[in-house]
Amino acid sequence: MTVPTGRRERKKAATRQKIADTALRLFLERGYDEVGIRDVAAEADVAVTTLFAHFASKEALVFDRDEDFEQGLVRAVTGRAPHEPLIPALRREIHAMVRHCTADGASPLWHMIDESSALRRYGESMRLRHAEALAAAIAADPELAQTETASATIARFVIDAYSLAREAADPEAAVDEIFRMIEAAWEATRPGVPA
Repeated sequence: MTVPTGRRERKKAATRQKIADTALRLFLERGYDEVGIRDVAAEADVAVTTLFAHFASKEALVFDRDEDFEQGLVRAVTGRAPHEPLIPALRREIHAMVRHCTADGASPLWHMIDESSALRRYGESMRLRHAEALAAAIAADPELAQTETASATIARFVIDAYSLAREAADPEAAVDEIFRMIEAAWEATRPGVPA
């Protein structure tokens, strides 16, 4: 999460984190379907309107790092050094995301997500949105010179790499294996490469 600079921004960020932490604790203790928005707001000692000012839905409480992950993916494209190859920058970002999501203690969260159709649907829509944002960043970079189709395809591959690696027995090795394939696909789309 981006560190807020002003007092007001720090206070808002602290409230948001308190709500997210409270929601996750309650969901894991009682079960996702057994906890309502009002339960989370009461336990976090905030108004329901305050909760909704920070999170658009109950599902968003579970995926509280959603925006950070999306921004990280876009920054992997837009923030890389001049002439730095794209695929290694994206691989670093996916490695970081996978490490975060496979850290000790993450297993109960993923079990809860896998058990809930609402959370699985939300996760899928989130991944599609991330892929669209990543594709737009790739397509907008004049140095990369890719068609919208190629940009969207590579973005989907990258997002799928995260999902597949997170579930693999050796997530780090899976990221590297998948990115070798992504690199080959990327090279095949480069201008001047025979089809």
